[in-house]
Amino acid sequence: MASKVGKRPLPPGSDENDSKRIRSNNGSPAPALPAANGISEMERKKQEAAARMAAVKAKLAASRAPAQAATSRPPVSAAPTPPAATPVNTVEAKKLEAQRKIAEMKAKMATKRLPVIGSPASTSTAPPAPPSDREQRIAEARARAQQIAARSIAPAAAPAPAPAPPPPRQDVGKSARGGLGIGLHPSLMGDLSASGKSKGARGNQQRDTPRINPYLAAGDDDQKNEQDQGFDPSLGPRRGGERKSKQLEFNQKGKFMAQANALRQQAKLEEMKKRIAAEARKMEIEEASDKAFLVPVPPEVEWWDEGLIDKIDTEDTIITALIQHPVILKAPQDKFQPAPKPLMLTPTEQKKLRRQRRMADMKEEQAKIRLGLIDPPPPKVKKSNMMIVLGEQAVKDPTAVEARVNREIAQRASDHAKANVDRQLTKEQRAEKLKLQQAGDEARGILIAVFKVDNLSSGKHRYQVDVTAKQHALTGIVVLHPEMNLIIVEGGAHSINAYKKLMLNRIQWSENTLPLSNSAGPSTFTGANDGTSKGDSGQQNRAAQWLNPLDERGELKDLGENKCHLVWEGQEGRRIFRNWSSRACVTDGEARDVLGRSKMENMWTLGRSVKTT
Repeated sequence: MASKVGKRPLPPGSDENDSKRIRSNNGSPAPALPAANGISEMERKKQEAAARMAAVKAKLAASRAPAQAATSRPPVSAAPTPPAATPVNTVEAKKLEAQRKIAEMKAKMATKRLPVIGSPASTSTAPPAPPSDREQRIAEARARAQQIAARSIAPAAAPAPAPAPPPPRQDVGKSARGGLGIGLHPSLMGDLSASGKSKGARGNQQRDTPRINPYLAAGDDDQKNEQDQGFDPSLGPRRGGERKSKQLEFNQKGKFMAQANALRQQAKLEEMKKRIAAEARKMEIEEASDKAFLVPVPPEVEWWDEGLIDKIDTEDTIITALIQHPVILKAPQDKFQPAPKPLMLTPTEQKKLRRQRRMADMKEEQAKIRLGLIDPPPPKVKKSNMMIVLGEQAVKDPTAVEARVNREIAQRASDHAKANVDRQLTKEQRAEKLKLQQAGDEARGILIAVFKVDNLSSGKHRYQVDVTAKQHALTGIVVLHPEMNLIIVEGGAHSINAYKKLMLNRIQWSENTLPLSNSAGPSTFTGANDGTSKGDSGQQNRAAQWLNPLDERGELKDLGENKCHLVWEGQEGRRIFRNWSSRACVTDGEARDVLGRSKMENMWTLGRSVKTT
């Protein structure tokens, strides 16, 4: 590589005193230039070390002196000004002059801040307050600024011995070590001055000038004013700069292990509580089951009978074999209570119940087939699935297969009809069933109903009144009269309701029909009193004239105004009439006599009082 030629050497009066050397053209280091003022580099470093030691000693003296400085005013002197060395040029002279002026200004400011002798603060008899950490730091900063200014103007001195270790701080017991309470190391003092230098004289003057913190100065003035007025700084509010560091507190060995064990123990207790609660809840559920409602077996001897057991076989016993059990009678109104009606279901609900019932039957049948209890039913072959079920057989001989399918269809139809016939009841069974139903209906209570009919000349009407009463096992009487006809029936609730529908809705009382035959035949009432035939004696019934459906001209009577009225209905304890009968009465007195035998004569009077419209 080509060597550099024509490189300008450093000027002899420059401030660059570092170990930077000019290299020769061949790359080897050039010999060091002689130091300014005839002082070598080694001697200069020794002088700086001596200046640092002096600064440390001044710092120590300043930290011990605030107590004496508060009571008396010591003689203020500026930093010792060593004999100035002969400047080499005017630049060095200007620099030294500027540094001297700065030192004088600092000394004047420090003099102004010290209390004047004879002031109220100095003549006070109260003992001076001990300096706080903040005041000590302010004093240290001031001493450090003075040391830096003195070092910048101090001449070269003789070599000093090796620097001693820094003295211990006096406020170690007040606050923790480290942080803002530690001062600068002596070896770092020179770096501050060296790093602040610049090549120009103006730059050196600005960097070497110590800076004064206006906030600290204002704070010192306020503190002095408060001391002058007798203010106790310990009672005032704390400032931001008075923050103290806390002592380090180390955890004892096993602290977190104990906490972990406590947490595990707590978790075990919670789990145990949950398990006990679950077991208790399970016991409560078991106690509330069906077993809890079982009636316990009564003891052989109750506690109130234990004293009488020994006196059973004695002569003076009060217990004998004569035990009387009262007959338990049912309440009379219980038998009149209607039976609970079944729940009325909609057609959709009925279909759903039928579907569920058939599904249950089908599953039961499938289970029996799987267990081998019954044979599986043959496949149900129809004409629609004939080719799918029989397959190849249907392809080979479709005529025979179709005939077979037709036979199976007919067989299934006949089996269905036979099953329906087998389920039907015979005539005797139907009669017996009806009789049982009517007896049960009658056991729930006897009802009575009284009807009034204006005209019973129609044989069809008489037939319906008579036959319906016999079919529903009703008892009562029909009183025939020329002016009105009274019908009294009694029976069960179901039978009475059906008879009421017949009398009030089904029969068309305004219609009249011809008699079936004039020959002797079955009568619609007991005895030949229907007006169409003669009795056994050959004489016509006396009611024939008003019960004949034809008038004198041989035409049907007009029944347009004929009606039926419900006179009275109610409940009675037992049947009054033994059977169903009829009686023709010409006068009202005769009708009352007939009804008086059953104590129902008041019904005739009630029927007479009903007005027809």
